[in-house]
Amino acid sequence: MSRVSVIVLNYNGKRFIKLCLDNLIRQTYRDIAVSVVDNGSSDGSVEFIKNHYPHLRLICFKTNLGFSTANNRIIRSGSEEYIALLNADAVPDLNWIQKLIEAMDALPNAGFAASKMLYFDKPFIIDRVGDGYMRAGAGLLRGRGQHASDYCKKKWVFGACGGGAIYRRSMLNHIGLFDEDFFLLYEDVDLSFRAQLLGYKCIYVPEAMIFHMASESIGYDSPVSVYYSHRNLEWTYFQNMPKKLMLRSIHRHLFYILMAFIYFSARGLIKAFFKAKIDALRGFKSSMDKRKEVQRKKIVSDRYIWAILETEHYVNRLNRRLKKSTFLTKNINEGA
Repeated sequence: MSRVSVIVLNYNGKRFIKLCLDNLIRQTYRDIAVSVVDNGSSDGSVEFIKNHYPHLRLICFKTNLGFSTANNRIIRSGSEEYIALLNADAVPDLNWIQKLIEAMDALPNAGFAASKMLYFDKPFIIDRVGDGYMRAGAGLLRGRGQHASDYCKKKWVFGACGGGAIYRRSMLNHIGLFDEDFFLLYEDVDLSFRAQLLGYKCIYVPEAMIFHMASESIGYDSPVSVYYSHRNLEWTYFQNMPKKLMLRSIHRHLFYILMAFIYFSARGLIKAFFKAKIDALRGFKSSMDKRKEVQRKKIVSDRYIWAILETEHYVNRLNRRLKKSTFLTKNINEGA
């Protein structure tokens, strides 16, 4: 049995998965078992993988089960010590697994680790260097838009992007897997929050690099991404934020929703935004049932959680979104 299970989740990714798999099978760390999981693709991905990578384990689902369910099924089927997740639109550095394992082995109190994710076509610019979480109750992409020479030291962070992370199986056995009601987006933020509440830390490993073809799968600020992110954002906040901290942060959260409403109205995405909030309310009872279990298991202090949350800088966040939108539009127009 291999020490590390690497799961590559694919959905209609034929146009970019070759770059991902080519670097994955050439990893310097060899004690890995690679599983390519196809989520009901219709672009010929399955045939391509069968023909070009017959030695890899390929699991095919007839329909798109979403990020959470598809990954959970493969995680449950194995027993490896570590589980590494990688998006099909991400190209790992050849030392990616090696650096993650070295960090995890050196830090037994780390339950999971985050990679240094750079833009594939502009590798001198950071996509994210682990996840943060705002006191307003929203995820934060650490380092986005900054130079790759920044964030070069290992650091404890709030969480890891599920598109390029590694988890101890022992931690997942304790805290549970991805919430399958989320389908996609924010499921990794929710898992990171639950891990922190139960005392597991996340280490950011700058030497573990991934080159991400950002938003290739679902599109940046597409109706799909707006819907799932802003529905699941609410469930993450209400399931995980401790009661006393919710009282301290609810006004921030409501202000954040107002700012998001204005932003998406201006971008013509208000329908997806409203549907997200309505469906979040429809799932509120289930969310509250989960909250009881999450808060019952909590072992860390409220002071600790408040200290690892980020103070809001709404103007900076807006600037990052606008720059990201301009960056992607420019690349599309140039045929990038």
